[in-house]
Amino acid sequence: MAKRDFYEVLGVAKGASAEDLKKAYRQKAKEFHPDRNSDNPNAEAQFKEVNEAYDVLKDADRKAAYDRFGHAAFEGGMGGGGARPGQPGYGNADFASAFSDVFEDLFGDFMGGRGGPGQGRSRAQRGSDLRYNLRVSLEEAFKGIQKTINVPTSATCEVCRGSGAEGGAEPTTCPTCSGMGKVRAQQGFFTVERTCPTCSGMGQIIKNPCKACAGQGRVEKERSLSVNIPAGVETGTRIRLAGEGEAGMRGGPSGDLYIFIEVKDHPIFQRDGIHLFCRVPVSMINAALGGEVEVPTIDGGRSRVKVPAGAQSGKQMRLRAKGMPALRGGGVGDMLIELAVETPVNLTSRQKELLHEFEKLSEENNPEGSSFFSKVKGFWDSMKG
Repeated sequence: MAKRDFYEVLGVAKGASAEDLKKAYRQKAKEFHPDRNSDNPNAEAQFKEVNEAYDVLKDADRKAAYDRFGHAAFEGGMGGGGARPGQPGYGNADFASAFSDVFEDLFGDFMGGRGGPGQGRSRAQRGSDLRYNLRVSLEEAFKGIQKTINVPTSATCEVCRGSGAEGGAEPTTCPTCSGMGKVRAQQGFFTVERTCPTCSGMGQIIKNPCKACAGQGRVEKERSLSVNIPAGVETGTRIRLAGEGEAGMRGGPSGDLYIFIEVKDHPIFQRDGIHLFCRVPVSMINAALGGEVEVPTIDGGRSRVKVPAGAQSGKQMRLRAKGMPALRGGGVGDMLIELAVETPVNLTSRQKELLHEFEKLSEENNPEGSSFFSKVKGFWDSMKG
């Protein structure tokens, strides 16, 4: 079977530049790589065809010979020394090199990418983000507050100004990895990359480390920060302070500080979103005759609530706009008052006497009790039948 034109294999024009050839090769190699085409039995042959085409066209002398004579340039001794396509030893070293390029394109994201000296991995690394748990009272969550917190973190070393080197000198390129931050080992067709043991992947080394920070470019210290807690925060609210996290390595940017809010339980109010709930005890007399009860509000004020005559335990009344403000605007919630009718305890003899007398006079004043016991009587009668 006649070989296809190498330019056609790569999908480029005959006058394509070296950069265009390389770009086309990588695209085709990734497209036909056997690991990506397990369901295509022809993928391996197509992958080898792409590698053969690029191996010829990437070399200026071979490309010139191919442009003049085509495939015949490598048949019958034409085209110069070295193994030719189809002959033993042809393309072994170059194929390994080419496969290394494709391997990096396919899996580079998992191995830190690639680049020139000093670019494989920047010496400056961003600092870690930090988390701080802050507890506030319900009153503080209602009003909003400015709080000062102490955060243990890593800060930029002031002696070396974050460079990690004595006197603020610039680090030098690592001689082991030439600034790549990683070293390679050839194993057959595969190229295995490992973090450089000399510079720990930084790509640069410090000959004279700063004594204050031991070459890290940062020191451990506790910082005081002023934090604005907006009104309406709830448990789980997260506040981000950009650049207030851990300092970066060797002059890298700082991370962020995330403050997670926890609102403490309140002895009087229970919260449900922007609404508040308050259980208010009322005397049996007040509930029976009706009256008023004074209740507290979260802003520190007082409100008088009318208790209707004959009120029962569990009755709820609403105070509009006496709840919590919505975070970042959006209105104010309500406060729900639930009555809890109290039964008097530790009665005196005279009180007991009066209650017995009252009970005799109020047999018709307990409609719910009368209805309940009437149903009970009917239930027992039906069981007897």
